[in-house]
Amino acid sequence: MHIKIPWSIGLLAQAACSYGKLEPNYTSPSGVQIFNPSTFFNTTGPWSLMSIAGDTLYISGRVVILGSNCFLLTCRPGMRGIYPSNSTLAPVGLTRVRQAYQNMAALAEMAGSDVNSCVRLVVYVTDMFRYRPMCNQAQVEIWGDDPSRYPPRTIVEVGRLNDDDIVEVEGTFYLGRSA
Repeated sequence: MHIKIPWSIGLLAQAACSYGKLEPNYTSPSGVQIFNPSTFFNTTGPWSLMSIAGDTLYISGRVVILGSNCFLLTCRPGMRGIYPSNSTLAPVGLTRVRQAYQNMAALAEMAGSDVNSCVRLVVYVTDMFRYRPMCNQAQVEIWGDDPSRYPPRTIVEVGRLNDDDIVEVEGTFYLGRSA
């Protein structure tokens, strides 16, 4: 049994932005737009919450993956279970996992997309056995019970996330327009 939650209620009111009002913090000479909406949580380093290149929206997913020899393989900024209202982490467990997905969905809507235009998810967890079922539940709450609507997802177990977090979600969305 799972419970449907109105994930967009409150989050979109918090964001109070549509793409028409959302202004990029920076636009590159080639037209890539970088966004850090002031209505969202503060980033904790030299990264941005999202970018738009052409008709594709990229929402961050931060992770440090260490290989068997402890070499840094990749590092990206991330969509975490942080409350946008006060930049604090949600409680560990389903609440935090759900918040990470809700943050990603709210940013997609702010940029003029929606969860049904998600073309790919990458999810990083620190304990696959414990957090994968919670990720599955959060995705069903957002995308519904119809498996034909679920975006492709890669889920990776990592040794550690920023601030000893448990989950980070990275999303790529189609905007359906040219920039």
